[in-house]
Amino acid sequence: MWLPSYATPSERLMRTLVVAFAVAVLLFLIAPLFIIVPLSFSKDPFFTLPVREYSLRWYADFFGNARWMNAIFNSAVAAVMTTILATTLGTLAALGISRPDFPARRLVMALIISPMIVPIVIVAVGSYLFFGQFGLTNTRTGLVLAHTALATPFVVITVTATLSTYDTNLTRAALSLGASPLSTFFRVTLPNIMPGVVSGAIFAFATSFDEVVVALFMTAAEQRTLPVQMFSGIRDQINPTIMAAATLLLALSIILFMMLALLTRRRLK
Repeated sequence: MWLPSYATPSERLMRTLVVAFAVAVLLFLIAPLFIIVPLSFSKDPFFTLPVREYSLRWYADFFGNARWMNAIFNSAVAAVMTTILATTLGTLAALGISRPDFPARRLVMALIISPMIVPIVIVAVGSYLFFGQFGLTNTRTGLVLAHTALATPFVVITVTATLSTYDTNLTRAALSLGASPLSTFFRVTLPNIMPGVVSGAIFAFATSFDEVVVALFMTAAEQRTLPVQMFSGIRDQINPTIMAAATLLLALSIILFMMLALLTRRRLK
């Protein structure tokens, strides 16, 4: 926000300091993320800054390596299945919790979002022991179910926030005109809360696609996801191909963030 022409020198100095502090905090937050981008285009087989010669060598190695492609496939399949399950369960849970006559609403809400609060290692160990009782460890099904438990709270929160501004008189009007509850949901309620549902689905997809700790416990070698493959690459050998994978993940995160920003802007309108 620009200062008016009659602002005093002390006000202008204070504004300059505030802007400089904000820029410094922004750089502190995002600089570690974007430092990987130039490294991913380096031709050298080791990490060095500044980059001496640029090349697409590591991107060619990434897309030409069967292990990386298999990891992307596993991540994409798990993320899509998690998104479908988490969005469905989270939307239904939000609709139930938002009812005024729902008992123990705060307690149920706290239980649902508890996976966001509990340390991820504890969630991973608990998932491993629980799903192991059903023979689901080292399977894609077990990974999807564990990721669904992590992703569902994001859907519940976004849909609940959207429902807080939803006019329930629309539902009553549809029912009074003879529409069935199912038809009312799909033709009246769902279109009005769709921005929250889509936002929750995006969060669920990102949660599953980027998650590594639970995947380390729940997957075998053939279900290895992209973050697990990156973790293994860092542990076994420092290969610049990891920088290419990290840059692609960063680009995906930026795309998802832009989609969320567009949805938020549309909802505010």
